[in-house]
Amino acid sequence: MKQIYALIVMLMMASVAFTGCVSDDGEDTDDTVDDTVEPVGTESTSTLDDIIAAGSMKCGVKTSQFGMGYLADDGTRSGLDIEYCRALAAAIGLDPDTDIEYVLATGSNRFELLSSGDIDVLIRTTTWTTSRDADLNADFAGINFYDGQGMLVNTDAQPASSVMDLDGATVCVGIGTTTEGNLADYFNVNDLGYTAVNSADADAAKASFTNGECTAWTGDMSAMVAQKWGLEQGDGPGFNMSIMPELMSKEPLAAATRDNDDDWNDVVTWVWYGMLTAEELGVDSTNYNDADLSNPAYNRLLNSTLGLGTEANPLAATWMVSVLATSGNYFEAYDRSFCDGDGFMQNCLIERAGTQNAPHWEGGLQYAPPMR
Repeated sequence: MKQIYALIVMLMMASVAFTGCVSDDGEDTDDTVDDTVEPVGTESTSTLDDIIAAGSMKCGVKTSQFGMGYLADDGTRSGLDIEYCRALAAAIGLDPDTDIEYVLATGSNRFELLSSGDIDVLIRTTTWTTSRDADLNADFAGINFYDGQGMLVNTDAQPASSVMDLDGATVCVGIGTTTEGNLADYFNVNDLGYTAVNSADADAAKASFTNGECTAWTGDMSAMVAQKWGLEQGDGPGFNMSIMPELMSKEPLAAATRDNDDDWNDVVTWVWYGMLTAEELGVDSTNYNDADLSNPAYNRLLNSTLGLGTEANPLAATWMVSVLATSGNYFEAYDRSFCDGDGFMQNCLIERAGTQNAPHWEGGLQYAPPMR
């Protein structure tokens, strides 16, 4: 009797297992099977390994902001974000002149591009915030520029010397940016009214500003300075402009990678810190070959992987040599991006000295943890 009972139980278990695996048409119908698509950049894969296998890196950038991410009519790219992209490519063994695919990332699509894998890294004047860090499948890396929100005003149409003079103004503002919320908060706190003119990107905002659809234009202060400079070239916009003195927010602009991709995020982060450390140690694009590697600090900077990379693709010990040969240290990258690029920080569109973007030994916020 016990043998018959055991046989029945075994047959019942086999029947359940079979019906759980195959439906009438032979398709898998087991509800316990996880048929979700694993997001790009989870712990089961590394973006770095994918980049090395592809032989190219997709960098999400902007094209309209001189000093950060700018595309000239002749196809030349410049700006601090571009320097960062190039340095990153060099660090992982790619040719920064041929192996970077620059992808235009707008304020409204940049995180979608990152999450979907259409870009490998986002280096595009992107503010590090709590909600973006927590909710948008993004991990932030090196902060390459400390910014704040500014306001550019057509003072012929809207006489003003302060944001406090802008009650009732029409304001151009980018969609999908922290600027939208900051504008609403700042005007609400100060009991000011405004009408928003939503813009998909900087070109659309510029068109609305120059044709009079809005009398003020708000964005990162670095962007407002660059846009004012651009509008003043040639014949100018046909009206007087002024940037208001207030900084309406904090805008730490940082690179971003996908969530759960620590090895790649570490590389992106430490490339920036390496450029800062090089400046602190007095190492630049002209003298790295002369550095005394018997000095432990120089040796760690110029001749050590420091554990960066993946098991399959560790960084070369000389990864910072490649960075310095490509973009130089932080001083050199900033000088080329915002100044004459002659090595003396002269005629800068945005000064570094005396600002948050100065290195910490000059009273600024740019600070690299120890490279050891």
